[in-house]
Amino acid sequence: MIKVIIERNIAVGMEDTYRDAIRETLKTVIEAPGYMSSESLIDLKKSKHKIIITNWTSIHAWDQWHASPERREVTSKIAAILEEVEKITVTEPN
Repeated sequence: MIKVIIERNIAVGMEDTYRDAIRETLKTVIEAPGYMSSESLIDLKKSKHKIIITNWTSIHAWDQWHASPERREVTSKIAAILEEVEKITVTEPN
């Protein structure tokens, strides 16, 4: 199993748009082969900083999802409201 940490900084005033886009993304990702679960977090000191932690069966499953047209489509709405490019970190248990 791997964990993928996605960090995003949302533009001011776009929280509702982000919430709607992340719901749509979740509806799509649950169908992705190898997807296990995810958690959405908000930085308590900087509410525009969003952190998503997803669990995948393998790096191969993540790579397929990351490169998929489905992900590009649902995350394009998120990308449009970011202050900077999202940061993705792929991890595994030590």
